[in-house]
Amino acid sequence: MTVPASTRDLLPADLQMGTVMLKVGSMKLMLDYYERALGLVPFAETLGGVVLGRRGVPIVHLSPAAGLQIPSRGEAGLFHTAILFDNRADLAATVASAAQYNPSLYAGSADHLVSEAFYFTDPEGNGVELYFDKPRETWTWDGDQVVMDSLPLPPQAFLNQNLTEASVGGQREAAAGVGHVHLQVGDVADAHRFYVQTLGFEQTAGWHGQALFVSAGRYHHHMAMNVWNSRGAGPRKDTLGLGEVLIRVPAQDDLGAAADRLKVAGVASHHTGAELRFEDPWKNQIRMALVEG
Repeated sequence: MTVPASTRDLLPADLQMGTVMLKVGSMKLMLDYYERALGLVPFAETLGGVVLGRRGVPIVHLSPAAGLQIPSRGEAGLFHTAILFDNRADLAATVASAAQYNPSLYAGSADHLVSEAFYFTDPEGNGVELYFDKPRETWTWDGDQVVMDSLPLPPQAFLNQNLTEASVGGQREAAAGVGHVHLQVGDVADAHRFYVQTLGFEQTAGWHGQALFVSAGRYHHHMAMNVWNSRGAGPRKDTLGLGEVLIRVPAQDDLGAAADRLKVAGVASHHTGAELRFEDPWKNQIRMALVEG
């Protein structure tokens, strides 16, 4: 039985998406891409790899995993990591550097009504979205569902209108962070049962039974799941690609409440008090921890 959202525990409205960890085969190749193409700055290096971000905000953690294979197109895992920028000029600067780095890694663009987005693929096949949110007051809601679409967004016209010398020169100092994470899964109904009914996100949009968009606090989406390439996919193998998705919550009680919901649903988890670790039905690794700072 589905418990109405009004009477069940939800994830907190001020939830944040944290670092996305990627298992990588070539640290040299991937570091070069995330630094030069995306303008990210390495600011933490450990035995577990390198963390890159902007202005002290971690975005991607590259973890060496030489010997693993790149997953096939139809396997569950990462669809894209979506990096959010504060304004169109900052977005344009990174779209330009990513396009110049290797034009063949450009995958498209779209006006989603709530946002403007550009899509790329990194050298090991991980999807990357670069985007800017339109003001929330311009978003349209149909009840509890946000209205989104995929309308044309010509990249050259966008760059002509928004790229500035200042944004190019200050690219690595401009703010950015993980806005949302989009996964490939085997079944949308199973994704809804896990991410909405169990974990506590709210559904904000669907797409013809092929995709699910979920969020906390009426954001358009913090996470999404689709079956466009992966319908029927089973649990993931140990491959290159997605290593871990981090979700940050503001209070200890939020961790405890999520742990309780997972337990009731029969989902195994490990709660240390400082963080909560668990897997979704496709063995995507999720870590929930407190907001830093």
